[in-house]
Amino acid sequence: MFTFQNVHYFWGFILIAILFVVFIILRIFREKAIQKFGNQHLIYSLMEDYSPIKPYVKFGLVALALTFIILTLANPIVGTKLIEGKRKGVDIVIALDVSNSMKAEDIKPNRLERAKKMIMKLIDNLVNDRIGIIVFAGEAFIQLPLTTDYSAAKLFTTNIDTDIVPTQGTAIGSAIDLAIEHFSFDEKRKKALIIISDGENHEDDAISSAKNAVRHNFVIHTIGMGTLTGGPIPIVVNGTKMFLKDKYGSVVTSKVDPMMLERIASIGNGEFILNSGIDPDLNEIVDKIAKMEKQEFETKIFSHFESQYQYTLIPALLLILIELILSERRSKILLALNSFVIKNK
Repeated sequence: MFTFQNVHYFWGFILIAILFVVFIILRIFREKAIQKFGNQHLIYSLMEDYSPIKPYVKFGLVALALTFIILTLANPIVGTKLIEGKRKGVDIVIALDVSNSMKAEDIKPNRLERAKKMIMKLIDNLVNDRIGIIVFAGEAFIQLPLTTDYSAAKLFTTNIDTDIVPTQGTAIGSAIDLAIEHFSFDEKRKKALIIISDGENHEDDAISSAKNAVRHNFVIHTIGMGTLTGGPIPIVVNGTKMFLKDKYGSVVTSKVDPMMLERIASIGNGEFILNSGIDPDLNEIVDKIAKMEKQEFETKIFSHFESQYQYTLIPALLLILIELILSERRSKILLALNSFVIKNK
């Protein structure tokens, strides 16, 4: 397992961006100052040993060196010893709607991206719980089996998009059925199912599926994504952004359906939360999950980590050394070749 121990040092990348902006501004001012003295190309031709490229190369070396220094301070570590361990937690399944309507931009940047952001927040609140992810549109698929590897869960979440499910539609019932089929390991203990969708279910009987999930000891929470006024569904045709239209040529407007999601949550003895643009407080769902009976399960965990800072520190030192050695003046060899060419003209 590879990770960074001190991720707060990544704020240093903002410093590099600021330095880049300052460098470009200073170069622009320098060029304007030279232009005041006369023709820029003529002045540079008189400055035979001046290289207009070298300052950019040297700054690039410094920026790259700073990047490696930041990575060194963040301390890259690798888990070297994997042991069997036991944990007590709750099994949590997140079912995420990836239908085209989740691309609607009535909440920015769009419903799907905001939903993924909420999943990240949920993962950050988990302790010892196992998490699995289901994606669904017209069909449902397991995106991530139950795991305690929260880094992997975040990585899988980041890569979710509407094109990972081949059949479009919104089959909430299918997602619930899949959760029952693959995540009902212990019928006696309760499991949490969190459905994130705009609620526009047209494919199946989600209510019947929810009732069946309750019989299998699932507590169902729902999060609605979108506004009551709704928004058009963007699509890309031949590289051009357009909006989905119906058979009559009118732009399709997708609206959140809170009634469907509220009813599913009510049947599932869970909470319903609506996200209409301002990220809601997830504490109600998190607290309810935390109060659920914990089950003991075996898991593999890394018990020993080794720092790998040398792999970023050495390149940083080499880049700094090269920058110090590299002169801003043009190479004498290039000057000699240039003089040779001019003499033979």
